[in-house]
Amino acid sequence: MFYEPKDGHGLPHNPFNAVVTPRPIGWISSRGADGSDNLAPYSFFNAVAYVPPQVMFASTSAKDDRGDTKDSVANIRETGVFAINIVEYAMRDAMNRSSGAWSRDVDEFVDAGIGKAACRTIDCAHVAGAPAVLECRVTQIVKIEGAVNFVVFGEVTGVHLRGDCMVDGIFDVTKFQPLARGGYKDYSVVREVFSLDRPV
Repeated sequence: MFYEPKDGHGLPHNPFNAVVTPRPIGWISSRGADGSDNLAPYSFFNAVAYVPPQVMFASTSAKDDRGDTKDSVANIRETGVFAINIVEYAMRDAMNRSSGAWSRDVDEFVDAGIGKAACRTIDCAHVAGAPAVLECRVTQIVKIEGAVNFVVFGEVTGVHLRGDCMVDGIFDVTKFQPLARGGYKDYSVVREVFSLDRPV
């Protein structure tokens, strides 16, 4: 099968997300200028540089009460900071609950029963007990093709690593089993890893 996206795919569901998979989930916590907290998962997320450490996530839809975007980007525009919480398998239901298009006055931490903790380098909350948290200061917000598509880039200013995930100085993802996004309604979980040496 071959198709050009501009012509449509002719399938019951869009296969694009199923092709680019698995994708890590950035569970983005942000705080508005009014002090309100928000928590939402984004699967267009990744690390993009080592020095300084930088990450990105993309928001691709909008809410009526936020104009051209969603709560996360709107808050980051106001305050310039955000945190990325890494999602473990055990928190899949809470993460899914926080994905709803709730009104801007809903605190997803409270709504989903998620513990909240204060970041150390930025004025923002993060998920208490998350396997890892990246505290970030926004470096740029880039408008890309499409009416509501924005890519947020941030520099990591603080890193939290949960103690039980550290084994002999290594951050061991099998200790918490990170959740990844597939296509459609699908997710996957990392329970096994292997190593390969680069050729020299």
